[in-house]
Amino acid sequence: MVLILMGAPGAGKGSQSRELARRFGLTQISTGDILRGHMADGTEIGVRITDMMNAGELVPDDLIVGIVRERVREGDCRDGFILDGFPRTLAQAKALPGILAETGNVLDTVISIEVPDAVILYRMNGRLVCPACGAMFHVHYYPPRKAGVCDSCGSALTLREDDKAHTVLSRLATYHERTQPIIDYYGGEGLLLRVDGVGDKAAITAEIVSGLEAGVKWPK
Repeated sequence: MVLILMGAPGAGKGSQSRELARRFGLTQISTGDILRGHMADGTEIGVRITDMMNAGELVPDDLIVGIVRERVREGDCRDGFILDGFPRTLAQAKALPGILAETGNVLDTVISIEVPDAVILYRMNGRLVCPACGAMFHVHYYPPRKAGVCDSCGSALTLREDDKAHTVLSRLATYHERTQPIIDYYGGEGLLLRVDGVGDKAAITAEIVSGLEAGVKWPK
């Protein structure tokens, strides 16, 4: 099984993709995590993309397509995977069938987690991350036991540069301009499952699983 999870920054793609990966025995591929790893390690790719990522801009198509092509060839993707954060442009979406064909895979379903911009801003402005162990918290939804301190390792929590309000607004504008057309593209292909991303996390997961098991696609 090959799935794509789509949605604006902060729509909940990461948490939902991790849960779906667990339930269906799939590998989660988060291109955002891969890119941030390059930045943290100071690789050639990381140096190239740092200013783009911090400004909320998209990484060039050729670079991200190459990263995904290399990742899906790894052994843990043999039994299927979930793409979280790819594709983000129509060019990337059109490159994906060729990437999948190289590994004998086809795309099964594209899940669009839909959340209003106002909710996205509220969510992301309170999101905190531990720079030491990567644990995630939120000042409203999932606060740490001690304010500003990671429950897991005791390090000071930070607000990621790309979660700051001005960057989130830029990322949302980019999403609507560049990524929203992909939703229409996959809808036309009969591959799209639309899900309301506002509400209880477990209920959203249940809606996704129900849609996958029933083979529900949009348009019906």
